[in-house]
Amino acid sequence: MASGAGAGPLTGLRVVDLTAMVMGPYCTQIMADMGADVIKVEPPQGDNTRYISVGPAPGMSGVFVNVNRGKRSVVLDLHTDAGTQALCALIETADVFIHSMRAKAIAKLGFAYDDVAAINPAIIYTNCYGYGRRGPERDRPAYDDTIQAECGLPAVQQQLTGEADYVGTIMADKVAGLTALYATTMALYHRERTGEGQEVEVAMFETMASFILVEHANGALFDPPLGPAVYPRTVAPNRRPYRTSDGYIAALIYNDKHWDAFMNAVRPPWASELYSTLERRAHQIDTIYGLVAETMKQRSTREWLELFGELEIPAAPLNTPGALFDDPHLNAVGMFQTVDTPHGPVRFPGVPTWFSRTPGRVAGPAPELGADTAQVLEELGASVVPPARDGKEF
Repeated sequence: MASGAGAGPLTGLRVVDLTAMVMGPYCTQIMADMGADVIKVEPPQGDNTRYISVGPAPGMSGVFVNVNRGKRSVVLDLHTDAGTQALCALIETADVFIHSMRAKAIAKLGFAYDDVAAINPAIIYTNCYGYGRRGPERDRPAYDDTIQAECGLPAVQQQLTGEADYVGTIMADKVAGLTALYATTMALYHRERTGEGQEVEVAMFETMASFILVEHANGALFDPPLGPAVYPRTVAPNRRPYRTSDGYIAALIYNDKHWDAFMNAVRPPWASELYSTLERRAHQIDTIYGLVAETMKQRSTREWLELFGELEIPAAPLNTPGALFDDPHLNAVGMFQTVDTPHGPVRFPGVPTWFSRTPGRVAGPAPELGADTAQVLEELGASVVPPARDGKEF
C-alpha cells in the first residue's frame, strides 16, 4: 500500500488511474485520502498538469501536487507490448479502472471496457469523458472553459453582471470529478451486494447540464413551460456583496424569520407590507437587493457582522482564497494538514468530510514521475518496464 494509505473507508481498495488534468485526478485524489491504493499510470512525459503552475521542482506544479497527493506513479508506454502487459497485470489486481481518454483512444490502446472486463470481470470501469458516447458530440475534445460555455454558465453570469464571463474556478472539472467519485462508489456498493462489476460513464457536459439546471430549469420544467429556464434570485443584477461604510459583506436576509428580525432591528425607511413575505419578496427580488444595499452602506462591516450574529442571519466577510489558510474555523477543525515531501513541507487543504470510525486523511505527498514503477511492478512479479524515450502520449 502507499505510505499514506490509512484506515479510511476505502482502505483495501486498489485503483488503477489513467486520468490526467483535473476531473479524473480530483476523483482519485479523494479516493486516496480515503485509504485507497491509487496507482497513477502515466505516459513517459507525465500528466500535463505537472507543468501548468508553479512548484518547488520540475514536474511538481501546485495543481498537480494537490490533486495527485498520496498516489503512486508508474510510467508505462502503452504503445509497447511490455507496457500493455504490465497494465494487464495491474488490472488483474484492481478494484477500479478509471481513465479520461476519449472512447476511440482507449479502445485503440486495447483497454476498452470489454478488454478490461475480460481480464477482471468484477472490476468497476469508469470513463471520464467530455461528452457521453451515446450522443453526436462523443468525439469532441472538452476542457473546463468550453463545457462552462456550453452548459450556460457564462450566459448566467451575463444576466448577473452584464458581461459573459467564466466562473473563476474550474467548476466543470471539479463537479464532474465529484460525480465520477459518487458514481464509482455506487458501482462498488452494487458489487459488494451482488459481486457484479460494471462500466460507468461520467461526461462533463451532461454533468454540468444537470448541475446548472437544478435551479435554472425552474419554469421550463413544466409542459407547457410556466416561465424561462432561469432562477431569478441568482441572476438579479443587485445580487452581489453589499458595500458597507468601510468594505464589503455577504448576507442573505431571506426567509420571513430573518426578514422580520432585520426589519425590527434596523427599521429602514423603505419598510413596507409589500415586502413582508418570502413570496412577495421573491417576485421583486432585485428591488429587495437594491433596497438592502442602500441600507448596508450606513454601518461598518464589523457592526453588521455583530448585528447579524445576534439575529442569527447568515452573513460573512469577504475572503480571498489565500485567506482561507488562516481562517480560524478551518484551522480549528483541522482542515489543513502539513506533509513532509522531498521538496519541503506542503500544507494541504485536507479532507472536508468526517467519519466517526473510518476517518480519511491527506494520503501523502504527490509522486515524482515514475517514482513507484519498480516497486509496483515488483509487487506484481513483473520485470521493470523502462520508460520509452519517444515522448508518446497515451
